[in-house]
Amino acid sequence: MYVPRHFAIEDPAQLHAFMRAHPLATLVTHGPGGLDANHVPLLVRGAEGSERLAGHVARANPLWEDHADEHVLCIFQGAEHYISPSAYPTKAETGKVVPTWNYTAVHARGLLRVIDDRDWLHALVSELTHTHEADQAAPWKVTDAPDGYIEAMLGAIVGIEIEVTELVGKWKVSQNQPAKNREGVVRKLSSGDEAARAMADWVARQSKERS
Repeated sequence: MYVPRHFAIEDPAQLHAFMRAHPLATLVTHGPGGLDANHVPLLVRGAEGSERLAGHVARANPLWEDHADEHVLCIFQGAEHYISPSAYPTKAETGKVVPTWNYTAVHARGLLRVIDDRDWLHALVSELTHTHEADQAAPWKVTDAPDGYIEAMLGAIVGIEIEVTELVGKWKVSQNQPAKNREGVVRKLSSGDEAARAMADWVARQSKERS
C-alpha cells in the first residue's frame, strides 16, 4: 500500500484498536490460479511485535489446504467517503482543487497457520461470540445451542491463525489540506448520511490531533 508520510499511522495501539473495530478482513492469497480473496472476521491476539489474527473458514473452503504455511495479506477497511472540491473554501479563492476519496485502512501481512483442533475452535467461536454479542440486549452464547449441534458446526470449520510480520496503517482523512479546507470537509460531511458523518468524525479528530 502506498502511504505518504502525512497519512501514515505507526502506533501499534491505534492499529490494533482499528482492527478490533473493523474485524471483517479481506484475506488475500496467491496460488497457481492467481490472486484470491476471502472475507473473514478476525480476532486480534497478542501484544505488539507478536500479534496473531485468529479466525475460521468453512472446511469446504480450499483456502486452508491450499495456503497453509504461506504468507498472506489481510486488509481491514474502515470509514471511507468521496470528497467533493465544493467542500473546500479554497475552491472559491483559487480554483486549484480536485476531487478525492478519503479512507482508513490497515494492512497486516503474515504467515497463515491452520489449526484443526476442536478445543481451539470451541474457544475461538466462544470468544468471537462474546466479542460480537457484547452490545446485544440479550447476548447469545455458544452454550445456548445444544451440545450436539455445536459439535456438528465445529466439524464444518477449520481454524486459521496469521502470525503477523508487518502492520501498515493509513488514515487518508484530509491531513494534506489546510485547516480551513479540513473544516469545510467536516461541515459538508456532517450533514450527510452515516458514512459521511463517520468520515467527518475522522477528519475532525485528526485535525484536532494535528493542532
